[in-house]
Amino acid sequence: KAQQRCEGCDNLFGEYYCDICHLFDRDKKQYHCGECGICRIGPKEDFFHCSKCNLCLSLSLRGKHKCIENVSRQDCPICLEDIHTSRVGAHVLPCGHLLHRTCYEDMLKEGYRCPLCMHSALDMTRYWRQLDDEVAQTPMPTEYQNMMVEILCNDCNARSTVPFHLLGMKCKNCESYNTAQDGRCRLPLEEQ
Repeated sequence: KAQQRCEGCDNLFGEYYCDICHLFDRDKKQYHCGECGICRIGPKEDFFHCSKCNLCLSLSLRGKHKCIENVSRQDCPICLEDIHTSRVGAHVLPCGHLLHRTCYEDMLKEGYRCPLCMHSALDMTRYWRQLDDEVAQTPMPTEYQNMMVEILCNDCNARSTVPFHLLGMKCKNCESYNTAQDGRCRLPLEEQ
């Protein structure tokens, strides 16, 4: 029978032992989560199990994360490895999707959007204000000054028609520049 100590010599196999998972390890304040079905690195009092996400999350996220059913049962969209059983901690994006913490840090070196839904993965308000200043200081060439474009906002999913600018098109609804052109450019009606 698997157990923490040897029956013959009483030698300790691991500072931590789970009788369910039969996991032997050094003490990292592990605990067994019955709902997850595996042992987690703790301490247990710093985590709660979200039954909709089906994952243990930091207490700091209680009531502050967007639940996606069984989100941890998906692979990390960056490294394509399992998130649920990974020893690397998960990072919950504002949109509710999960990435390995290390994959999230690597992603931020290249971009700011969730690789699954394209929502901003962090608060971009300060950067959007800087971009407002750059757009204001960068006039468009004459042939583009009255050009309008239809956009779709990746952050709030609103559609709007806005002035075209090479540096970015600002959502009228949430003021994000995380937008994509959703149609071709057109001139205002009075110039057509």
